[in-house]
Amino acid sequence: MTFYSEADLISLIRTGESDQCEFKRNANDLETIRRNICAFANDLPDIGRPGLITIGLEDGGECAGLEITDEMVKRLSDAVMDGSIQAIPAASVHRLLIDGCDVAVVQVEPSSRPPVRYGGRVWVRVGPTLHQASPDDEQLLAERRRHGDVTFDHSKAVGTTLDDLDLDYIRSFYLPQAVSPEVLSANQRKFEEQLRSLHLLDEDVPTFGAVVAMGIDPLRWVPGGYMQFLRIAGSDITDPISDRKELTGRLDDILQRLDSLIRAHVFVSTDIASSARELQRPDYPIEALRQIAFNAIMHRDYPVTNEPARFYWYSDRIEIRNPGGLIGALTKADIDAGKTGYRNPLIAEVMYHLGYAQRFGVGIPTARRRLAENGNPEAQFEFGLSHTLVTIRPAR
Repeated sequence: MTFYSEADLISLIRTGESDQCEFKRNANDLETIRRNICAFANDLPDIGRPGLITIGLEDGGECAGLEITDEMVKRLSDAVMDGSIQAIPAASVHRLLIDGCDVAVVQVEPSSRPPVRYGGRVWVRVGPTLHQASPDDEQLLAERRRHGDVTFDHSKAVGTTLDDLDLDYIRSFYLPQAVSPEVLSANQRKFEEQLRSLHLLDEDVPTFGAVVAMGIDPLRWVPGGYMQFLRIAGSDITDPISDRKELTGRLDDILQRLDSLIRAHVFVSTDIASSARELQRPDYPIEALRQIAFNAIMHRDYPVTNEPARFYWYSDRIEIRNPGGLIGALTKADIDAGKTGYRNPLIAEVMYHLGYAQRFGVGIPTARRRLAENGNPEAQFEFGLSHTLVTIRPAR
């Protein structure tokens, strides 16, 4: 990342609004702020340096006298990271004092995987003006995509063609989820161009993310791209198996079947309280299991092993294991603090559009909260060099 130093920030902000700098007197209009974040991430002028959104300055650069609070900084950070902007851009948010004026500055790094969307639309800046991208703008951004740091799911699935994707599913179901209806109805571009814009094609070759999420036969190209579900009648792997499923197919199919299995196997006990009211409590909270299991699929390491993700349900615990240890520079302390990273940003984006990741970065905190509310012990996380294992035990 090439974020500016404090001195360079101040110097750039003093030059006024431009294609690199936007002034806002307050942070009330998060809709427009998100559109600008999206536009700076797209970097249509190809400046190659971060764009700035400065909160606390009038259009002409005068100080608005705004109090910059920790709560405001958090709201701005959430505007970047909550998943409403796809793919999530690299950005920083911090406070700064400029000529005695307290401001908040959002720095947005140009994306290596444009076009970036907010609300199903691609936003760009031309000079200081924000507007929705034209089809030609989107095509330019798609062609500009850089390849030096492409993740596995964004890389070409060499050997595949469009015929390896479920095109009817993409047209009838996924596109309306990923792109706003107004844009779709007004869009006269070829179908292949639409797929490139959504990172499902690289030139004329499907990406691995597209094959995993929407392939006709994903296992042909990604042999480990499935979930193994076992219900074991005991506490040891050698005990009898009462239910076994291999969850394969499109990503949506895997997630739906996994959700159904979780709901079918959760046991709900009934207690009669002293007030004679009937109280029901599951041995495991469904939402906690969903969040942890979906995270295992989202963040698993696909290219290094043919091992599937595993959901093993014992009589005294559940173990959810996926190939791949901690992502990048993340540590266990970072995970405990609620930080996250994305090994497969395109797969994460698809899961967001399909409704399986309503807001990024809150899956594990949500699971922990649901476990505590239900009376379950805290989930135990083990991070190895090549795997992640989460162990969950039933409510006391």
